[in-house]
Amino acid sequence: MSKRTADAGDGDTPLKDRVRPESMDIDQDKEMGDFEDEFEDEFESEDEIFEAGVDGRPDAEREAEEQAAGAMEVDSNGTFIVGRNKLESGQHLAPDTTTYEMLHNLSTPWPCLSFDIIRDSLGDKREKAYPATMYTVAGTQAESSRGNENQLMVMKFSGLSRMQKEDEDSDSEDDDDDEDADPILESKSIPLTSTTNRIRSHQIPSQDLSKPPTTLTATMTESSNIFIHDVTPHLASFDNPGTVITSQQNKPLSTIRAHKSEGYALDWSPLVPGGKLLTGDNDGLIYVTTRTDGGGWVTDTRAFQGHTSSVEEIQWSPQEASVFASASSDGTVRVWDVRSKSRKPAISVQVSNTDVNVMSWSRLTTHLLATGADDGVWGVWDLRQWKGGAQKPSPIASFGYHKEQITSIEWHPTDDSMVAVAAGDHKVTLWDLSVELDDEESKDTAGVKDMPPQLLFEHISEHAKEVHWHPQIPGTLVATGQEFSVFRPIPVVFGIQGK
Repeated sequence: MSKRTADAGDGDTPLKDRVRPESMDIDQDKEMGDFEDEFEDEFESEDEIFEAGVDGRPDAEREAEEQAAGAMEVDSNGTFIVGRNKLESGQHLAPDTTTYEMLHNLSTPWPCLSFDIIRDSLGDKREKAYPATMYTVAGTQAESSRGNENQLMVMKFSGLSRMQKEDEDSDSEDDDDDEDADPILESKSIPLTSTTNRIRSHQIPSQDLSKPPTTLTATMTESSNIFIHDVTPHLASFDNPGTVITSQQNKPLSTIRAHKSEGYALDWSPLVPGGKLLTGDNDGLIYVTTRTDGGGWVTDTRAFQGHTSSVEEIQWSPQEASVFASASSDGTVRVWDVRSKSRKPAISVQVSNTDVNVMSWSRLTTHLLATGADDGVWGVWDLRQWKGGAQKPSPIASFGYHKEQITSIEWHPTDDSMVAVAAGDHKVTLWDLSVELDDEESKDTAGVKDMPPQLLFEHISEHAKEVHWHPQIPGTLVATGQEFSVFRPIPVVFGIQGK
């Protein structure tokens, strides 16, 4: 099923894809993440122990009754589970800040369906450097009646401080005011006249090592056109006060008009430094656009055809420059070779009975592909088992934890066992596939029903659309939905120190 804009009567929430989730009684300015720990004490404080017995019954008696009824779908510490438990009147969700090392929310003039993180010159492995700074690009989704307010936003997030620890000495806080800085969002805007469905960035290395790389963006819009921009001057302007971006610099380098319908599938090749772009649309057609030696752009008008419904996601192979995979609302993933004269897929595999919305190809273990579908199920596939023919392979891992459509999935850039997933149930979840489960083991964690032990962390992001790991700040993620959320769980969550 193709994704369409929500009716105007449904409000101004960003819901470009599929059915609108039921509304939640949730603070828009707050988010929650929980680290499941099966070794936690049953009660966290003496106050909680006292409250547990206020009705006069022994705690053991109450616990036995709750277990017998099977109605408690929270863990023994009273953790609220989104999608299972309902808030009572007057209740609101709040994040457990003890599970975060960093947590910030930043708002833009209009919600953004899609964004990308830009690599910068500030260095790698800077997870201990606070306040943090990062650069991103995003496209907006303005109300349909105000489409001329849409824009491509080039942004700098700075002043991203770490969470204050309860046991920190107040004197030490005064000694390091920088770590308590307020977050700052700076932006340079490029006018667009249509909603951005998907945006991805690509950097062309500079021949002159003293100069930054050329940063390009490809913006796939609701109008069916794809715009390629050079945002290098916009990024440089953040660190050069007084810089004026000219109207000429805001103009696209190229506009791809090959598609006759809008689309969501877009990916730059990681193996072609000059720039090679794949785009897929709701008619099931895929086109390839290449940058020429002279700096121009050429789109091959011979479309790749094979899907029977919309192309929802495209991923280039991280290892083979001529190979790519596509996911579709026809429930299949297909693998292609751009050298094929027939423009037909080499392999087609039915991976879901519903739309396959998103996909991520592991850049570390290149035979692993993760997919996320409309039924809330995401899985990992071993491409070595995809031989073609009538035999249907099975995923090597599959999880139905989310209760709404999967909207984003991404492998960790340096740990091939870690996956981040976003879904329409307002959750961003982090998973560790290195955690194995024996047949005899329960699939419940810490006594919570249907809580997979591979689930490490859960972060609440209202109407989450995309999530990306920051490639230079280990363990840090950015998610977009109603607003941008920048967060880093405490290191013990995914064993950063040990991996």
